[in-house]
Amino acid sequence: MSLAVASRYANALADVVLGSKGAIDPQTVVSQLRSLDSVITSSAELRNVLQSPAVSTTHKAKVISRLAGSLSMEQVVRNFVNLVVRNRRGGLLPQMRAAFEKILDERSGTVKVEVTSAVELSGGAKAQLEAELARHTGRAVRCAYSTDPALLGGLVARIGSLVYDGSVRGQLESLRRKLAV
Repeated sequence: MSLAVASRYANALADVVLGSKGAIDPQTVVSQLRSLDSVITSSAELRNVLQSPAVSTTHKAKVISRLAGSLSMEQVVRNFVNLVVRNRRGGLLPQMRAAFEKILDERSGTVKVEVTSAVELSGGAKAQLEAELARHTGRAVRCAYSTDPALLGGLVARIGSLVYDGSVRGQLESLRRKLAV
């Protein structure tokens, strides 16, 4: 149920942002929602204030207003967060942020790729990889990078349920399976 609610709010925010015909930068909204999410995640007190039914919506709105000011939020983001808090859905803000990013990707035709490499990739390597993934998928890509030394070398790219394994560990495992037969 909470995922459905988060998706409805995220869809409404996406409608407003994309309906502004460029007046509101979607990536700015994403960045500001991530900042807010980070602050909420790092503060147990703030989470309790936003989720507690004992705290009045007026007090919650004041807290959000101060927080929005310190984070230099766009007015549309402030309005969105105030609406969410006023409707007693403050606990769903992290899910709403994730759903908003997913909706933006879907509407813009961008595909999210999770890239795991053995070592940190350089800026040039990331750009080259993103260009190759975009050529291969025929869509714009947004990569999320992480490292895993257990890969030994190379990288693994996940696009939804599709996995491209170019790691040394994956190649060794494949060779082991072939030799075991």
